[in-house]
Amino acid sequence: MTTGVSPRNVANSPLRLAFDAGTLIVEGLAEGDEPGLPGVKYDYRTKVFRAEAIWYRSLVEHIRKQGIAYTDQARAYDPVPWKLQVSKEAFPHQVEGLQAWWKEGGRGVVVLPTGTGKTHLANLAIEKAGRPALVITPTIDLMNQWYDELAMSFGTEVGLLGGGYYDIRPLTVTTYDSAYMHMERLGNKFGLIVFDECHHLPGPTYGLSATSAIAPFRLGLTATPERADNAHTHLDQLIGPIVFRREITELRGQFLAEYRVVTLYVALSEEERTRYEQARELYRGFVQQAGINMSKPDGWSKFLYLAFRSPEGREAFHAYREQRTLALAAPAKLNLLARLLDRHSGDRVIIFTHDNATVYTIARQFLVPVITHQTKTKERREVLVRFNSGAYPIVATSKVLNEGVNIPEANVAIILSGSGSVREHVQRLGRILRKSGDKEAILYEVITRGTVEEFTSNRRRQHSAYDGN
Repeated sequence: MTTGVSPRNVANSPLRLAFDAGTLIVEGLAEGDEPGLPGVKYDYRTKVFRAEAIWYRSLVEHIRKQGIAYTDQARAYDPVPWKLQVSKEAFPHQVEGLQAWWKEGGRGVVVLPTGTGKTHLANLAIEKAGRPALVITPTIDLMNQWYDELAMSFGTEVGLLGGGYYDIRPLTVTTYDSAYMHMERLGNKFGLIVFDECHHLPGPTYGLSATSAIAPFRLGLTATPERADNAHTHLDQLIGPIVFRREITELRGQFLAEYRVVTLYVALSEEERTRYEQARELYRGFVQQAGINMSKPDGWSKFLYLAFRSPEGREAFHAYREQRTLALAAPAKLNLLARLLDRHSGDRVIIFTHDNATVYTIARQFLVPVITHQTKTKERREVLVRFNSGAYPIVATSKVLNEGVNIPEANVAIILSGSGSVREHVQRLGRILRKSGDKEAILYEVITRGTVEEFTSNRRRQHSAYDGN
């Protein structure tokens, strides 16, 4: 044998696997043995051999392959013959995504644009795996949406973990915040974990919802897996590789609405231009004198650190804020917004901004409902229901509607300001692409000429969805 497990242990002491607070304990090995088992190391603190729970599948497969006797007391679930109760024909990309995921051993990430049926693909995966399943979502709103979908699709009681609920069932939905806090107790109760919007997963806290669970089957769902910090590379270990991917351009028309992207420009007044140039010169001068490279990952943190250590630094920070406000919230943008709202008076319009202050300005000037991170859950739900019904034809928001909402009637998006994030831009486009009849969607991007916003716009449009637009 080449496993590193001594013949004495293999012949006379069958291994025993046990789950312990998000880890696996492997008994039957003597202290000093070189285990040669995937992920297993000797824990000198507790004097046992231990591995992170995520190693469960690899460990069991290795033990079986080597013909080592073992007992499995780690797994606390049995197969469940899930059966979808809703007759719904799967789209070709859903079938292909499921097949690719299953071919990879039921592990991996499926990348599909917003509005193309990732939820139904997850339902098919739950049925296919036939194991107790946990669905993890980024928000309470999404948790509630999944709860309704799962209850309807499988005709069974669905557990809830989060938002004041602690009800664990073979089919349960939770949030990333709740999952990582409770996984050390629940990590052996599910054979499949579905990570919705899985680009949220990598990190020292949320990642625990993956590393502390034994689930041999794992499915990640997202429209935009890439992250600016490159942490998306950890998804391979936490969930599995990207096994299937389709872009907006591949599904537009048949499964997504046709769409156009229009970039509109506004100008600063002479007085605003002077203020902008002065503020930017002051800010840039401080950055250069301090030797800060703002294009590096630590550039912003260095700027903040130095900015508040001197009067000159504080002045530079205020200058940064002023030039940014002048570019992102130029008064001319609101004048243009008025014309666009008149043009689309019969449409369902979402207005996106980068900050709450602009959202509330729009609410007062145009008398439209708003949704920000400060909006209460019931109020937010009421606004979205009325928006979908047409009672509210317009809604303004900052960032909270970038993902996780189902608003199929929306057909116009107006981006007055945003970050340089490609993900944010694609998510905002995705809000208006759900198929609804023969609608054509249109996204307006409003840019202030001669400011840093032009560079920001070019950076965030680096995605195939904007090719030819």
